Amino acid sequence: MEQQRKRLRMLIYSGMFAAVTAVFAQIEIPLPVVPISGQTLAVGITAVILGSRYGAAAMAVYAGLGAAGLPVFAEAKGGLHILAGPTGGYIIGFIAAAFATGWILEKTAFTFRWALAANIAGMLITLLFGTVWLKIVLNVPWDKAMAIGVWPFIAVGLIKAALASWIGVEARRRLVQARLLANERSAA
Repeated sequence: MEQQRKRLRMLIYSGMFAAVTAVFAQIEIPLPVVPISGQTLAVGITAVILGSRYGAAAMAVYAGLGAAGLPVFAEAKGGLHILAGPTGGYIIGFIAAAFATGWILEKTAFTFRWALAANIAGMLITLLFGTVWLKIVLNVPWDKAMAIGVWPFIAVGLIKAALASWIGVEARRRLVQARLLANERSAA
């Protein structure tokens, strides 16, 4: 019974963090093809707090809500056409990034140093997914895809990785202290 309650609580948290990601998506700096948004900050915070499985679940819920047409993506957009468009690879990459970030922390420790390393890895995974998809959708050479989909995001991505690490570790510590989150390596 206790295990079912923990699982239900984590699923509720996953839904809540999908909503947080939708809110953060509306914070953006417009660029010609792919805007800089708060989504990746939310992905990092989510993964640090919820861990691999539930962090990835939160991002899958987020992507699913957007695919279903709810206006949760940047610029309050939604629909399958967004996933099929230039930014779709990044959104799908959020799922893999959240899983990898949480997994690294579950295998090491939920400290700022490890969270920073894990969030940088997550950022690189998001950029990989996004750039590959961008190359396919726009039918551009790799150097052009990198110029559009990677280089403008590195410096801001490192700042967001540091912020997500600090906020995530502190929030996770407080949730554990309040007994709202299990104090386990795995957030499951």
